[in-house]
Amino acid sequence: MGRGLRHVALLRGINVGGKHKLAMGELRDLAATLGAEDVSSYIQSGNLVFTASASTVKVFGDRLETAIAEAYGFEVPVVIRDRNAWLGLVAQNPFVEQGVDPNALHIAFLKAKPAEKLRSSLDPERSPGDTWRWSVDGAALYLWLPNGVGRSKLTNVYLDKALGTTATVRNWKTAEALAALL
Repeated sequence: MGRGLRHVALLRGINVGGKHKLAMGELRDLAATLGAEDVSSYIQSGNLVFTASASTVKVFGDRLETAIAEAYGFEVPVVIRDRNAWLGLVAQNPFVEQGVDPNALHIAFLKAKPAEKLRSSLDPERSPGDTWRWSVDGAALYLWLPNGVGRSKLTNVYLDKALGTTATVRNWKTAEALAALL
């Protein structure tokens, strides 16, 4: 294994609803050309696990976004977390401790930590029945969506606009699977 830390890169909107099609083998190869090592993917929706030096990972997300736009003609936001941050987020999910149905659990990963003013502006009545808790680092939202993610009004579009950053949501099964790959 190369020098550096393990990371997760989440690509929003890859292979969802027949849009932004990108084979995972091609994505892994593209990531490797940008300096990622030991690259693996999980399912077909844009989840990468890789090793990279601090200097590589600092620019990796932006470079991957640019490379995908140039090679495939569509824009895809990329959100990155290092191994320690990812494992911490999985370990600290407050809804797990409450014993809720894990099929209703999700995490919204944010590209940047929003200002406190924006964080407190989220409307708790926006999607009745759904609720959230902020992560300790303030750069992710734990979501409990008992009526299903498809019915929730806590969408990426809403979170992007309300928080002034990019959000990408993963279900709990995916979050745990990526933790295991790290």
